[in-house]
Amino acid sequence: MTHQVSRSPFLKPFYTRTPVGGVIPRTQRRHTLPASEFRNLTPQDAISVFEIEREAFVSVSGECPLTLDEVLNFLSQCPELSLGWFEEGQLVAFIIGSGWGKERLEQEAMTQHIPETSAVHIHVLSVHRHARQQGKGSILLWRYLQYLRCVPGLRRALLVCEEFLVPFYQKAGFKEKGPSAITVPNLTFQEMEYHIGGAAYARRNSGC
Repeated sequence: MTHQVSRSPFLKPFYTRTPVGGVIPRTQRRHTLPASEFRNLTPQDAISVFEIEREAFVSVSGECPLTLDEVLNFLSQCPELSLGWFEEGQLVAFIIGSGWGKERLEQEAMTQHIPETSAVHIHVLSVHRHARQQGKGSILLWRYLQYLRCVPGLRRALLVCEEFLVPFYQKAGFKEKGPSAITVPNLTFQEMEYHIGGAAYARRNSGC
């Protein structure tokens, strides 16, 4: 899946508003970077991605969903299935996905990218520790799901998560498919599915 989708309206820079009652001084220099933007990740972002992922997951589960080599691999093979949120040029949250060609996720889905398929496997969603408890995870997920509607051929998004995260993904429109076949020592997962362009967001105009 090598097509470009840079024209998606969901990847346009998003600028924060000037505080109410505030006036930008004429002498103040303009920032050279947008206050906030969403874009596909590249292999050059891999180190920042892995540092955020490691801090977020190792303290909880003892290991990362993706190794640094796997991050590099996915960002090289399918960067169009990733999305990063940058503030002042710094990565604050990200999602990494890859193509998958079967109805349910299997163990091989953890490391494989299958091009030209109708399903994306969401490997990881993570937020920098200084940007948590601000709703950024939900916002990024919404942006990502809307962005996927602009990727030709995609019909479903799949992921696995622990039981306590099921309500978070249900609020975004995901449905439970039951216990996952994917196993990690000392952890069990539920598989979740989102139908791209489904009723949860049909009322919103994607602009594609």
